[in-house]
Amino acid sequence: MLIEMAQKNNYEALEELIRRIQKDIYAIFSHICHKREVVSDLTQEALVKIAKNIEKLNDVKCFKTWSNRIALNIFYDYTRKDSKKTDNVSLDEMENVEIEDTSIKPMEKCMASELGCIIKNSILSLPMNSRIMLVLREFEGMSYCDIANLTHTNVGTVKSRISRARVKLQEDLGQYID
Repeated sequence: MLIEMAQKNNYEALEELIRRIQKDIYAIFSHICHKREVVSDLTQEALVKIAKNIEKLNDVKCFKTWSNRIALNIFYDYTRKDSKKTDNVSLDEMENVEIEDTSIKPMEKCMASELGCIIKNSILSLPMNSRIMLVLREFEGMSYCDIANLTHTNVGTVKSRISRARVKLQEDLGQYID
């Protein structure tokens, strides 16, 4: 209903729709992009493109897949442009993410933050196609079929890449997780 209202130029509905999906789009980029400083820019670019093209969506049931496709296309464009630039290492990428939970003791908070950073770096070390498929499956909850359609690959390839990514993560994180 909200999507249909947004398609009919109801700006309040469009604003609410964008507000609801912005965290999901941001999460996708934060898991697949190596450079933290561009995640917000990519998210904003994706949300603007979704808002501008919402009326072109034919089947409202496919909204999530459609919006994820827009996000992935923006990421692919970014990586193509970025690969032509020289690679600079930013100290900001090495920062630990704060966990805002006062019930956790300082040492536990430090360990959890460090483990979160290790997990994220392990995910980022995966090949780009495997990383994208793993994030769409594990963090976005997409089906293998939807991922295959979104990435223009067959379902068997999706399953094998995700399987190999999981094995690699288990190898990388085995010493940290029981």
